[in-house]
Amino acid sequence: MFHSYTDALNWIHSRLRFGIKPGLTRMEMMMDKLNHPETKVKTIHIGGTNGKGSTVTYLRNILEQAGLTVGTFTSPYIELFNERISVNGSPIKDEEILLLANKLYPIVEEMDQMDIGGPTEFEIITAMSFYYFAYINKVDIVIYEVGLGGRFDSTNIISPLLSIITSIGLDHTAILGETYREIAMEKAGIIKHNSPIIAAVKQVEAVEEIAKKANEENAPLYLLYKDFTIDNEKLNSKGEAFTVKDAYHRFEELQISMFGKHQVENASLAVKAALLLKDNFPPITEINIRNGLEQATWPGRFEIISENPLVILDGAHNIEGVEALTSVLTNRYPDRNKSIIFAALSDKKTDKMIGLLDKVANDITFVTFDYPRASNSFTLYEESKHINKAHTSDWKRAITDKYESQHNKESMLIITGSLYFVSEVKKFWKDLKKNHR
Repeated sequence: MFHSYTDALNWIHSRLRFGIKPGLTRMEMMMDKLNHPETKVKTIHIGGTNGKGSTVTYLRNILEQAGLTVGTFTSPYIELFNERISVNGSPIKDEEILLLANKLYPIVEEMDQMDIGGPTEFEIITAMSFYYFAYINKVDIVIYEVGLGGRFDSTNIISPLLSIITSIGLDHTAILGETYREIAMEKAGIIKHNSPIIAAVKQVEAVEEIAKKANEENAPLYLLYKDFTIDNEKLNSKGEAFTVKDAYHRFEELQISMFGKHQVENASLAVKAALLLKDNFPPITEINIRNGLEQATWPGRFEIISENPLVILDGAHNIEGVEALTSVLTNRYPDRNKSIIFAALSDKKTDKMIGLLDKVANDITFVTFDYPRASNSFTLYEESKHINKAHTSDWKRAITDKYESQHNKESMLIITGSLYFVSEVKKFWKDLKKNHR
C-alpha cells in the first residue's frame, strides 16, 4: 500500500512497461472487482484522431453553463498528471489519487499473477476514474476521451448517452491500420446500440465505415456538413465567429476563442451534442451554448503564451495537426516572420509534417527532449529542406535564445510538435517568464 501521492504516482507510471495490450478483458475484470462503477455514471464518449480534447472542453463548458457538474477523463495531461481526471475543470486532488491507487493496488497485484496479465498504466488510470466518479466525487455526467483507437480502448466499456468521432487521420498506423478505412473501423468501435453518434469525418471510406457500424447498432448518425452545417465563418480579434444550423435550430454569430476552422468544427460537434442531450437534463439553452463556447479554452492548442513578443504553443503531433496549425498561421499571420521550434516522437511519420512547416517558417529549429520515444533532433533536421534550419539537443536553450531574439511586431515564435514536448515546455515557460520580468 502507498503512504504518499508520490509513491502512488510512481507505481502508476511503473506500469508503462506493460505497454499496449489490446482487449477489454482486463478492464472488465477490474470493473467486476470494483462493483461495476462504469454502470453508475452517465457518460459521453469522444474519439477521433484530432480534436478530442477541444471538443471535450467545448461540451464541458456548455454543460457547466446549464448548471451540471461535469467530470472529464482526458489524455495526455499538459501540466499536472491529475488533470486527466477532473470535475468542472478542476483536477482530482493528490489525496484522492492516493486513495484510488490503494484501492486498485491489491486488484492489480492479483491480476499480475493471472494468465491474462496485469493491467497497463492507462487501464489503471481509467479504472480509477470510473471508481472516482461513481463513488468518491459523484457528478451529473462524465465526458470520456478515448486514449487510442476506440474498439479496444480501455474507456470502451461504457454505454454512453451519445458518442462523437471528431476526425480520422493517419496516426498510430502501426496499431490502428494503414488506411482511413481501417482506422475508421477502429474508431467506430465506440458506437453503441441505440446511442446517437455525431461525426465530423470527411473521407468517403471512413464515413462508410462509421455509417455501417451505426446501422449495425441502430445508432442515429449525425454527420457534419450533411445533418448539420456551419456557415458565415469569420476571423475576428477574439477568435472565430460562425453559425451552426440543423433542421430545427440556427445559432448565428457563435464565438470561440480558439483559432482555426478545425476548432469551428469541434465546437459545432459540441453544439449538436448539447442539442441531443436536451432530453436527458434540464433544458440546455441557447445562452448556455453561446457562453460555454466563448469561455472554453484548452492548453497547448494554439495557445498564446506570450503577447509581446508573440509566442504560440501548439501540440501539432501528426500531419492533420500540422495542417491545422499551418492553416491558422497562414490565414491569421500572413506577414509575420515565423520562427518554429519542433520536436516529435520517433514513431511518427514526420517527413510530411516537416514539409508543411518548412513552407511557413522563416527559420526552423529541430530539438529533442527527455522522453523514451522522442525523435533525435538531427534525424528531424535531415528531413527538412529549409535553407535556414538548425538542430540541438538543448531545447530549453533553443527556446530561450529564440524568445530573446523576438524584438518586433513583425516576428513570432511557434513551439510545436509532440504533446509530451508541449507539456515539458509549459513547465519550463513559467520559469523562463519569471527570469525575464
